[in-house]
Amino acid sequence: MIQTFSSTIRRKEMDAVLTCMVDEKIGPGELNARLIQTAKEFFSCAGAVALRTPAAALKYALKALSLEAGSGVMLSALAPFWQFLTVEELGYKPILLDVQPESAQVSAEAVSEGIQKGGRALVLRESLGILPDFEGILALGIPVIEDISQSAGGFVPLTELSASGAEGQSAQNAAAQKPAANEGSQEGDGASKAEVAGKKAGTFGIYTICSLEERDTITAGGGALLMAAGRRDWPVLKSLAEGISSIEMLPDINAALATVQIKEFSRNEARRKELFALYNRSIMAGKNKGFVRDVELNSTVWAFPLSLNGGFKDAKAYAQKKDIEIRLAFEDSIIAAKAEEFGAECKNAKALSLRTAVFPLYPRLGRTQIEKISKVLVTLP
Repeated sequence: MIQTFSSTIRRKEMDAVLTCMVDEKIGPGELNARLIQTAKEFFSCAGAVALRTPAAALKYALKALSLEAGSGVMLSALAPFWQFLTVEELGYKPILLDVQPESAQVSAEAVSEGIQKGGRALVLRESLGILPDFEGILALGIPVIEDISQSAGGFVPLTELSASGAEGQSAQNAAAQKPAANEGSQEGDGASKAEVAGKKAGTFGIYTICSLEERDTITAGGGALLMAAGRRDWPVLKSLAEGISSIEMLPDINAALATVQIKEFSRNEARRKELFALYNRSIMAGKNKGFVRDVELNSTVWAFPLSLNGGFKDAKAYAQKKDIEIRLAFEDSIIAAKAEEFGAECKNAKALSLRTAVFPLYPRLGRTQIEKISKVLVTLP
């Protein structure tokens, strides 16, 4: 059976973790600090903290914003359910936003409506590796916490940025604009050499969360990075970080894996984009469709999501007969957990949560496996 998800763990990752174990220093320490430095360079941020869970990262990001108790925090209905729980636990009011069916992203219009409902901050989930309308959203002047767990490595080319809008909040975070494409790895033999000037995912918001869980674009086997893109916003987060206990910091054994994953990002992403292009050609002859994205430039390939024409159960059964496992892309989302409560106001998100399947797409897939998956994509009911 070809599994839907598989972490790309090569010799370099194994050697880094093994070295950490041999040194008998697996708790938060030197490698945690090394990961932070690597993340600062890769994401072009002013400062970062490496934590044990993405929920802890969101907690400290919201604390850094100093919102009043009971404030509304806007969330994508397709965001992971832990975001909803974390917002509630901190005493804030979750305000769910519906998404655009063609991209699975929240729109500026949806955010504007959320503000009218009392939203005072936005956690911007960039689902499926697709980037939202930063210019329209940031023009609304609301504090933004980016979630780039599936979009890490993505960027918006300078030609798509205007002098206002998307630059509005970057005036707060002073994020640098520099060559952004495929610069994460000096070791990735398969990385593209092309460099396109742009603004990276993770530098549009005031603070940014990059989850490092097993199925995220970059994995440490668990944990998260919390980053501040701008020098004026980092001191607030740094002050909070000084009070974080070691029990909330990412252990070195996880940091060792994450550091290599970031350095190898370009190599892995180049391979994922090759497979994505192949799969994309396959679905052109099928009944189902993909999502609107610019995979050649700014979009990150997290997996291969497909908006099904029919029911998920039938598609799953068909793929399983071909020894391929597929899963719902948003099975752990807020709308999946709260469909009865929010389904009526988040109709697009509810529909996508029921009909968006994810197919296996990761670098270590072999030629025979890729051909089998491609054929299923063509013939899928």
